[in-house]
Amino acid sequence: MNLLEQKIEPDFNGFLKCIRREEEPKRVYFAELFLDPEVVEAVARRFDIAKGLNPADPFFIPKRDIALYRFLGYDMFRINLPGFEFPIKLNPAGDDATRRDQARASRDWVDERSGPIQSWDDFERYPWPRVSNVDTRLLEWYEKNLPENMAVYELTAHVLENVTWAVGYESLCYMMYDQPDLVEAICAKVGELYLQHARLLCQFSRIGVIWGSDDMGFKTQPLLSPENLRRLILPWHKKIAEAAHASGKLYFLHACGNLDSIMEDLIGYVKIDAKHSFEDAIEPVTEAKRNYGNRIGLIGGIDMDILCRGSEGEIRRRVRETLNVCQRGGGYCLGSGNTIANYMPAENYLAMLDEGRKYSGL
Repeated sequence: MNLLEQKIEPDFNGFLKCIRREEEPKRVYFAELFLDPEVVEAVARRFDIAKGLNPADPFFIPKRDIALYRFLGYDMFRINLPGFEFPIKLNPAGDDATRRDQARASRDWVDERSGPIQSWDDFERYPWPRVSNVDTRLLEWYEKNLPENMAVYELTAHVLENVTWAVGYESLCYMMYDQPDLVEAICAKVGELYLQHARLLCQFSRIGVIWGSDDMGFKTQPLLSPENLRRLILPWHKKIAEAAHASGKLYFLHACGNLDSIMEDLIGYVKIDAKHSFEDAIEPVTEAKRNYGNRIGLIGGIDMDILCRGSEGEIRRRVRETLNVCQRGGGYCLGSGNTIANYMPAENYLAMLDEGRKYSGL
């Protein structure tokens, strides 16, 4: 089987029209939050993507990435700009799920009980990141060298995530009652820093969208009450969305968990342009299309369990069933329910893309 035999050319303007539901899409568009680096390496080797590139070139990696994502059919892809990290304690996982053919040294997890900020003294001593330290040299290179029909993005707006990581989710639940003023200060500090970060990204023309990434829930409900999310977290996403819109860019939001209780807030108050992260056990993307697909764009939704454990036939069938519901009228981009993780069989990932290329249900 010749996977990805049917070629498609990137078309970022067409991608935007699809998300905005401005016209019936002429093809299936693709989008992912990101591909794990091991997947990038494996796919690049398999298809000899770096052929003709000089590994000694200081811009070998961005040149390879342009070639790779163009080959895979993406109109935009994620980049990573160093210098804006929130220091947190990571613990190595004891039962690494990484596939042996795409192995990384280890996977990490954040302690949910406690983090580096437990008091006002911790808050004052915490080494908060500075937007002035963001290294934009890679983005400056893309400004000059990215093909005209492509764009890039950097993930931002990890507001609730970094609050829970800095405090610890269990500690945060207690702190909201014992030290509510400290919680408000932490949320305001993190939110303001990400607003500055988003404004920096908005200054670059090749940043295609501002893509917020902030997990807010689990299988049955949000991590915080809807009232507290509305008071402490969502106002910052609203400000970041406003900054994106003021610069002529869309605001996407990746947020895992059951967010039924705040979806109207995300759509009507924050004014997100597209939602990412869908899980069959919470809300299949086909249901989301029926519920609010006429108001915002939808990204991904091919369930991670199917992509990781399903057969090729099951994956192809799921892609067709999803596109039969979501493709018509625009507003949908095909992709995984979360990310292309390094424990996902590469053949399954490629089968999803291949079936999307071949789809002719319109």
